[in-house]
Amino acid sequence: MNEPEATTAEEAAAQFEALRPRLVGVAYGLLGTVAEAEDAVQDAWLRLQRSDLAEIEDLTGWLVTTTARLALDVLRSARHRRETYIGPWLPEPVETAPDPADTLSLADSLSWAMLVVLETLSPAERTAFVLHDVFGHTFDQVAAALGRTPAACRKLASRARDHIETRRPRFDVDPERHRHTVEAFARASREGDLEGLLALLDPDAVLTSDGGGLVSAARKPVHGADKIARFLIGVNAKYPDQVKRITHVNGGLAVLMLVGGEVSSVTALGIRDGRIRTVDMIRNPEKFHGLRTTRGH
Repeated sequence: MNEPEATTAEEAAAQFEALRPRLVGVAYGLLGTVAEAEDAVQDAWLRLQRSDLAEIEDLTGWLVTTTARLALDVLRSARHRRETYIGPWLPEPVETAPDPADTLSLADSLSWAMLVVLETLSPAERTAFVLHDVFGHTFDQVAAALGRTPAACRKLASRARDHIETRRPRFDVDPERHRHTVEAFARASREGDLEGLLALLDPDAVLTSDGGGLVSAARKPVHGADKIARFLIGVNAKYPDQVKRITHVNGGLAVLMLVGGEVSSVTALGIRDGRIRTVDMIRNPEKFHGLRTTRGH
């Protein structure tokens, strides 16, 4: 029986490029930021170039495992950085196509609500859940990435699943109703319509604003419809020439605020029973890598 031919450098490069969107998706699921995810994938490519291709039996598995390990290392170190982050830390939004089938980054597999909850998991739990539950890898593959037994990884994923089930909010899924609420929010906030905002916001709503110390933002979450509405009106009053645009972020609708043609903020809304429960406003300009463009064209 003949031995299978070894993968050539050209074949490996072609396979890597074909897998790149999936690899970026895996790393993004672990890290919550596009730039760090792309760096992890690039590091995996550099490691592949330094490796003996003849010794790699499953190139796809090797690339996924290596990318996950690199992202896990970054995640562990990032936890300390996020503890010293100025103000609340939110994941980086990824602008996705209206039709998930047209989105190559696989960000549709990671809704905004899911990403926020993933931040509450331990690095090992997050890795086990993202690799197995989100991207469908076997527990043998998860074990290779985490350096643990498949049985231990199964327990990690189960614990993560229970944690996510408990913490993930239940939001409306009716597309038409959801869009109506998002559009009404964009209009009321742009026009400084206090009563309009109060009609949309749940009395116990929470607003989280991420400026990273680079732009003005609330240093702590804002609680309650009245305080949130007045905060939003105050923010929008500073930008009389703003333009609001509805787009798709992580598979759901979000509001882009454009000032002078540049994106100033991305706001993701958690909506239930037609009322807005959560307002996540990303203002840190370093978190706009996931937008198709940072200009309003």
